[in-house]
Amino acid sequence: MEQEKSGKKLPDPASGCFQFDIEEELKKLPGRPGVYIMHDEHDDIIYVGKAISLKNRVRQYFQSSRNKSVKIQQMVERIHRFEYIVTDSELEALVLECNLIKEHRPKYNTLLKDDKAYPFIQVTLQEEYPRVVLARTMKKDKSRYFGPYTSAGAVKDTIDLVKKLYRLRSCNKSLPREIGRDRPCLYHHIGQCNAPCQGVFTKEEYRKSVDEAVDFLAGNHAPVLKLLEERMKEASENMEFEKAIEYRDLIRSVQQVAQRQKITHGDGEDKDIIALALDDADDTVELADAVVQVFFIRGGKMIGREHFFLRVALQDTKSVILNTFVKQYYAGTPFVPKELMLETEIEDHALVESWLTQKRGQRVYVRVPVKGTKEKLVEMARENAEIVLRQDRERIKREEGRTIGAVHEIENLIGVSRAMRMEAYDISNISGFESVGSMIVYEKGKPKRSDYRKFKIKSVQGPDDYASMEEVLTRRFSHGIEEQAELDAKGMGYEMGSFSRFPDLIMMDGGRGQVNVALRVLEKLGLDIPVCGMVKDDFHRTRGLYYKNAEVPIDTRSEGFKLITRIQDEAHRFAIEYHRSLRSRQQVHSILDDIPGIGPARRKALMRTFQSLEAVRDATLEQLANAESMNQRSAQQVYDYFHAPEQKGRVEVTEVEE
Repeated sequence: MEQEKSGKKLPDPASGCFQFDIEEELKKLPGRPGVYIMHDEHDDIIYVGKAISLKNRVRQYFQSSRNKSVKIQQMVERIHRFEYIVTDSELEALVLECNLIKEHRPKYNTLLKDDKAYPFIQVTLQEEYPRVVLARTMKKDKSRYFGPYTSAGAVKDTIDLVKKLYRLRSCNKSLPREIGRDRPCLYHHIGQCNAPCQGVFTKEEYRKSVDEAVDFLAGNHAPVLKLLEERMKEASENMEFEKAIEYRDLIRSVQQVAQRQKITHGDGEDKDIIALALDDADDTVELADAVVQVFFIRGGKMIGREHFFLRVALQDTKSVILNTFVKQYYAGTPFVPKELMLETEIEDHALVESWLTQKRGQRVYVRVPVKGTKEKLVEMARENAEIVLRQDRERIKREEGRTIGAVHEIENLIGVSRAMRMEAYDISNISGFESVGSMIVYEKGKPKRSDYRKFKIKSVQGPDDYASMEEVLTRRFSHGIEEQAELDAKGMGYEMGSFSRFPDLIMMDGGRGQVNVALRVLEKLGLDIPVCGMVKDDFHRTRGLYYKNAEVPIDTRSEGFKLITRIQDEAHRFAIEYHRSLRSRQQVHSILDDIPGIGPARRKALMRTFQSLEAVRDATLEQLANAESMNQRSAQQVYDYFHAPEQKGRVEVTEVEE
């Protein structure tokens, strides 16, 4: 079975992936409740929204006839792709929307400064005489949490109802230490509290009432609703309409709270929810398509998902596929949650659980829920996997070919077992001026810009690319070794550090010379990482790879070759952009800041007024004196500096094309 990550991505040209056809994707939207996620050209999340009907809501953004605010118009202009997660109710969509906004903080969402949360119902089971209270956040205590809910008023009404029905205490007394210290409160006298503060009922009797209340809050509402409806009818028949209205309002509160959701879980733990969708292939093929959906729950909140495209044997069962997927996925991911919830039992259940426990350093549970909220969450993951499989099959295959397929081509071409993380390096300078180095990272065939790094050359004078590259590589991997040692000492994984993750393959912009520089640095630091050179022809076009003292021919029409070209161009672009930014700053500094009496404020004012150094140089004394922040004396100093005989031609600034 082959397994790789796939997503509804639209990377930029550096990744070389498909173009997301918005019109075509709008036709595939389901008329179901859910959350939609908008991405920009850099694949950053710019907006998250909820919908009763995804089909209707998302289409509205792209209809020119609809009136839109300026903010929405700007957002729509930046949308390059969207994705969505189907839920079972609008309430679940609302809570998931809230979680995703807090996690990703999209640019075009309104963000609450106080980060207000939806309310929970908390049962303080850690106390000997538990209470039922409203809570805004979940804590890792021994309390039982229910929610979150969208209506704080309904939650308060339900808490009052629970206290009335089961006669639970409302006070904050420390029991049993304060039993008998004060007189019973008013709630006991009106029959709404069992007065545990007086020892009227035993701890066991009080706990029984608490258990019944927890059962009610967990979803067993039928007996209470039936009782309230009977009392409402009885009050109505007796012409006690005010009391009937009170019962009616209580029924509505219970019904509103009864609309449970599963996007946020009350235990506050980290979980991964894993489900599978299989293609209905016929007997004429050997391999079938499948999609595994993984929902990520962190701190009890669902914060995201990923789906993975698989090619599986036709005879493989879901149990076999999930067994293999779990091993492959968690072998390559740095984080292991406390609990895995699977759609079906896997063969190596005990072995996998033991292995993940060892990897995490704490007990990990692998479970197959059969009822309740967890089972419904697994079902939701399976349903989303089926949507992806049904609607995105061909698109996922094309993307896989351009990314993961290209990586596998490179692996096979040079004979390495793994090249999922590749780092490429380049040097940029003009005759040794402001030499800089760039490090770019591609993971699974896609650029990972968060790991890009820039290096300003410190130890090399003049245009020596080999020495500059040696400095860059030495600094990069020395820093990585130090970072790994620090993380090891703290018991943290290498994924936590920016330099501590080493590549599977190093791609050098050049041939034998640059490769030998890299190998020399790695040998000096005691590292064993394969190194390839990306060779260009006389026309500065990518020609092939240099590996183990030989140039490896490559089909220029293959996806592997296209990926190499993208990596080389991206390394070159990143280095040039950094060099240009430094060169621009250096040009301004080396000329204006060297003039006596011209500090940062006047330098900025001159550039705002004249826009370029050439314009400053060509300005008359009167023009300089009239410029912002300038006076006659400072203007004379600037004028004399540029017009002194020895300064002629000092600022002949020209743009050099690299």
